[in-house]
Amino acid sequence: MGDFNAKLGTEKVDDIVGKHGLGIRNERGEKLIEWCQTNNIILGNTWFQQPPRRKWTWKSPGDETRNQIDYMMISKRYRNALLLEKTYTSADCYSDHVPVVGKFKLKLKKNSKPFTNIKFDLAILKTNQTIREKYQISVQNKFEALGDAEEVEQQWENFKSAIIKAATEVIPKVKRKAKQKWMTEESLNLMEERRCAKGNKEKKI
Repeated sequence: MGDFNAKLGTEKVDDIVGKHGLGIRNERGEKLIEWCQTNNIILGNTWFQQPPRRKWTWKSPGDETRNQIDYMMISKRYRNALLLEKTYTSADCYSDHVPVVGKFKLKLKKNSKPFTNIKFDLAILKTNQTIREKYQISVQNKFEALGDAEEVEQQWENFKSAIIKAATEVIPKVKRKAKQKWMTEESLNLMEERRCAKGNKEKKI
């Protein structure tokens, strides 16, 4: 997002900047803080206590000056996911800047499978009059309960949802065949026999 050359120092600012920065804050640092406040961003480097050698991110030619001017910026919503942050000054990257690395721990929600993954035994509607009539009544009731949607996309989603819900209530699902194990007990036994035979042959040699 650009090179701010911003120095933040050690003064804490709300939940944006921690007290574990480096050096003295400059004008560019103030502008960076304002931008982070506007966009709900935190500056991760400043929240973890580290020795100075794990804080500086840039050194001048001749290594006369070292500053912390590179930051890992993350959304406030992920603040608790950030476990550690520091620099690797020993990294061989041929630059006057050094890498800033962080350790995160995120909990990802497992998406529930949509209705479309369900396979219904639709053939039964042709052979079983009772189920067919129940399904027709269920669909009709759900259509009557639908409200008027202004958007075509929403109308389609409502229509599709009504059809699938009616099917879920009335039509049996297709039983899926269990996947066969790729490695059977018989295969394992044959492998063991082959291994033993090979071992005996090597002993004779």
